[in-house]
Amino acid sequence: MSIITIQLGQCGNQIGREVFDAICADLHSGHGLCSRKENESYIAACKERFFTEEKSGVPAARAILVDMEPKVISQSLSMASRSGSWKYDHKSQFCQKQGSGNNWANGYCVHGPKHQEAIMNLVQKEAEKCDRLSGFLTVMSMAGGTGSGLGAFVTAGLRDAYPTSFLLNDVIWPYGTGEVIVQNYNSVLTLSHLYQSSDALLVHENDALHKICSQLMKIKQISFRDVNRVIAHQLGSVFQPAYSSEGATQYSRSPLGDLMEALVPHPEFKMLGLRNIPQMSENSLAYSTFVWPGLLKHLRQMLIANAKMEEGIDWQVQPPAPGLPAPQKPSPNRTARFNTSIANLVTLRGKDVQSADLGGFREPALYTPWTNAQDALTVWRTPRAFNKYEKSASLVSNSQCLLKPLDAVVGKAWKMFASKAYVHQYTNFGIEDDDFLDCFTTLEQVIASYNSL
Repeated sequence: MSIITIQLGQCGNQIGREVFDAICADLHSGHGLCSRKENESYIAACKERFFTEEKSGVPAARAILVDMEPKVISQSLSMASRSGSWKYDHKSQFCQKQGSGNNWANGYCVHGPKHQEAIMNLVQKEAEKCDRLSGFLTVMSMAGGTGSGLGAFVTAGLRDAYPTSFLLNDVIWPYGTGEVIVQNYNSVLTLSHLYQSSDALLVHENDALHKICSQLMKIKQISFRDVNRVIAHQLGSVFQPAYSSEGATQYSRSPLGDLMEALVPHPEFKMLGLRNIPQMSENSLAYSTFVWPGLLKHLRQMLIANAKMEEGIDWQVQPPAPGLPAPQKPSPNRTARFNTSIANLVTLRGKDVQSADLGGFREPALYTPWTNAQDALTVWRTPRAFNKYEKSASLVSNSQCLLKPLDAVVGKAWKMFASKAYVHQYTNFGIEDDDFLDCFTTLEQVIASYNSL
């Protein structure tokens, strides 16, 4: 089944292009770790999922590019075409001459209604190309105006037009130090609206991605493209084909559906975090070897201690002993709060994948009491390695991992709102005080729900 990617705003379009680049690089990596038949099956499943075959022989991405300014879309079309391995359909784009000015209300209240019909027509045309549609992956930032505001509006439109299709929003969380003065307003408005329309929100935090680039990838001068490549690698490690059950002979046909079934058991809990292991520079990779017990031990501790990368994990954080609740405050021998999960999805790729033991992820102490630990863990596997890693694992987690950044964003936005700072920029486009209050209420409820795990 196919996934249609909708790239929204400057950030969404730049990341989307890197995602398709990473997928194509993986397809052409020519792994000798699996059989030829396995490799051919993997490639066929990937192409059905992400591309349409063109008469020219160059596959076209199942994607729609949307931005209120033409520059980034033009660059994306050109760079994809120059790659020679894939391209965008030039008819699957929508842009205008004026952006949203980093104002969520401008994107949601003005550009959304004005351009809804044109954008949804592009979606329909792309959907008609799919033999079987799994759903939509929207890629968007929370900090600006187009990706966040127009993105929230388009998401609601997708839910209305395709009520039975799965809808996953890939959301880029802004830097804590700030990219845009009103980014916390934009973030609160975006998250609260997406929570009403989306099946799940898969979050990437810019601060964590920046650390990965610096400490793991050893990049000295970090650019947005470096950060975007890390995101693309993480997304590819989850959404490239894998077997979704033991003994399966066919790659998963509905990747979004399988992911929702595994991770979102209740509509109150939709926030998903993503971790990968290993991630390193190619120079370091040449001198590194990996074994499954070591990789999975680190990945499990990253989950427990809520670490975004394997470097600097707090190994003192441990799940509570059976029958005891997790302490809410650090004790002298406990340096951080234990991260409680609702559900986890681990994807394993590469050599000797069947030998990997995931018993540590099935411990009941890792999960909230109202979930069954055996059902709360889902494992996808494939002997086909991903990109340059002989063995790799990714973890998508519905847990308390996003409580701290969510609480921080809501707190900062509330302080600004209480003093009425910049509120007039939103009321000028039709967003009233009550709209803000409704959004705060929605997210306070989400915070309370995750806190109660």
